[in-house]
Amino acid sequence: MKAIRIGVHGGPEVMQWQDISLPAPGPGEVQLRHTAIGLNFIDTYHRSGLYPMALPNGLGLEAAGVVEAVGAGVSLPVGARVGYCWGPIGAYATHRNIAVAAVVPLPDGVPDEMAAAGLLKGCTTEFLVERCARVRAGDWVLVPAAAGGVGLLLVQWLKAVGATVIAVAGSAEKLALAAAHGADHGLLDMADVAAEVRRLTGGRGVDAVLDGVGKASWESSLDSLKRRGLMVSFGNASGPVSGVDLGILARKGSLFATRPTLFDYYSTAEERQEFAGRVLGMVASGSLKIQINQRYKLEEAARAHEDLAARRTTGSTILLP
Repeated sequence: MKAIRIGVHGGPEVMQWQDISLPAPGPGEVQLRHTAIGLNFIDTYHRSGLYPMALPNGLGLEAAGVVEAVGAGVSLPVGARVGYCWGPIGAYATHRNIAVAAVVPLPDGVPDEMAAAGLLKGCTTEFLVERCARVRAGDWVLVPAAAGGVGLLLVQWLKAVGATVIAVAGSAEKLALAAAHGADHGLLDMADVAAEVRRLTGGRGVDAVLDGVGKASWESSLDSLKRRGLMVSFGNASGPVSGVDLGILARKGSLFATRPTLFDYYSTAEERQEFAGRVLGMVASGSLKIQINQRYKLEEAARAHEDLAARRTTGSTILLP
């Protein structure tokens, strides 16, 4: 058994490939052998200390695997295929013990790699569109970083509910990828995004922005919104938004703004089973397509972090034990 561990916060170089040993699973726990592990931007925040955590510690919130042992009170059978994306931190490992309440069964139509690549991003997409922004048919929605893992899923889910999607990305190739997943319009992120949004919407602006970029797109995203529009800032790919003057929301049209996190929308076992089940059902049916564009060996996780930070990745990325 091996795992990626860190003893200090910092760059990818702090990640260490170490031997580990596990006790038998305790009451209410299962022991998993991971078959695929998801790579997500939040992993870099935990590693760097942007989201502080106790050290030493592991990394990673998302994985798929097979149950190899169960603790007292667990009805899930040995051999069951399961996935999770809510932590606790420590998914960058060949094996781990985890509470059975934190895992969900994987349907036959969802391979392990697909679950590891898409569960966290899919659940993020679900809560952003359905329960946070509450997007309705006919709404206009702006999606910065639309060619990323979450971005491509947002485009698909938004189209499924009948929204008009304006995708923003860093290259023509990435815009073409967003368009292939259903985006109605594409804008390069070095353009005057807000001005182009006003042009496309006849001066009105969009109903909502689903922004995982953070600092670099904050102003242009606000300027793209209609009067009383909703700014959903859910990520920090370019750095965190800080020092916000709430008065800017009034000056730009009585805007609404929220900074949600997955864990507040998937806070109970019941929510995880219900809403993750919906995501997995959409993946199984083919209505939500997970595009795995990068695969790394687990021991190469540091290189994966470097490529993610340098924006050399598109779609989803997995680590393979």
